[in-house]
Amino acid sequence: MPVRMAVPKEIVSGERRVALDPTMAERFAKLGVEILLEKGAGLSAFFPDEAYGKSSRLVDGAQALYTEADVVFKVQAPTLEEVELLRDGSTLLAVLLPHRNVEMVKRLRDKKITSFAMELIPRISRAQSMDVLSSQAAVSGYKVALLAANLASGFFPMLTTAAGTIRPSKVVIVGAGVAGLQAIATCRRLGAMVEAYDVRPAARQEIESLGGKMIDTGVSAASEGGYARELTAEEKQKQADVLARHIAAANAVITTAAVPGRPAPKIVTAAMVEGMKRGAVIVDLAAESGGNCELTRPGETVEHNGVIIAGPLNIPSSFPVPASEMYAKNLFNFLSPMIKDGNLNLDWNDEVIAKSALTRDGKIVHEPTSKLV
Repeated sequence: MPVRMAVPKEIVSGERRVALDPTMAERFAKLGVEILLEKGAGLSAFFPDEAYGKSSRLVDGAQALYTEADVVFKVQAPTLEEVELLRDGSTLLAVLLPHRNVEMVKRLRDKKITSFAMELIPRISRAQSMDVLSSQAAVSGYKVALLAANLASGFFPMLTTAAGTIRPSKVVIVGAGVAGLQAIATCRRLGAMVEAYDVRPAARQEIESLGGKMIDTGVSAASEGGYARELTAEEKQKQADVLARHIAAANAVITTAAVPGRPAPKIVTAAMVEGMKRGAVIVDLAAESGGNCELTRPGETVEHNGVIIAGPLNIPSSFPVPASEMYAKNLFNFLSPMIKDGNLNLDWNDEVIAKSALTRDGKIVHEPTSKLV
């Protein structure tokens, strides 16, 4: 009997993405699996039920869907109520954020759910097409640039008018990962002058290739796995002194620095904000994990001393069509090599499978989470 893969509606408030778009549903179906779709699951991402065509079977209600499902695809981590609906021994794929959802992890373990936290996929070359963090960060980087331009008190591009020439805005972007690079590219397309800072010296080439100028603070925090390590107190102060001068001259600041599984580093201090021009804007992409700015209020837009500070949450959801399509492609690239004749055969010797697993056979197999629990 072919494996049954199920896609429920996302129930977290404000979440508009869906874990599987019609194109990837059809591709999974061609592998011989059965796709179950909760009625209306794709509507918030502008994919009506009929768009899934014959590749998916519609199921009325989450309880009926979970009862049949061998594998469940989700975007957001399931609530405890959703976990209870999962069949014991079934498989779950989602962005699980175990450090924020300890009780959920315990229940997944107790129900012997094989769960994969898509954000734990190792950052190795062959897994790039499966990297959920990168695909969703690309959406976020584009959106925060537009948000900064919208909130700014002046034009981003240089304008030559009968009334004179208006100088372009200066934008400082902190963090040159996928989101930061997308923000650099978008701000440059909008005509702004862009400076960017990243603790990894290797980011210089990427920043400059997009038309940005690297801010050199003399601090390096390169580490293994494509992430940045946490800075020492001395390094943070050295970084802060240089950044403060550039931030004070900026019309807009976009912060994107994050350390997986930890609160976002506080890079922009209250003193830095008070040194900025009135009418300047800060858009803090790291608001989800507390924010890079000391004055960020997650989910709010506030004003301090004439500076607007935005802390948007769940930015990829604001562009649900491409975000859903990219996420679904990540899932397909991750799981399709393990599907043979409609059956799922997980290869636990595969580094990508092993390192992204959170729970398996009644155990928490992700060591940092196991220690946390």
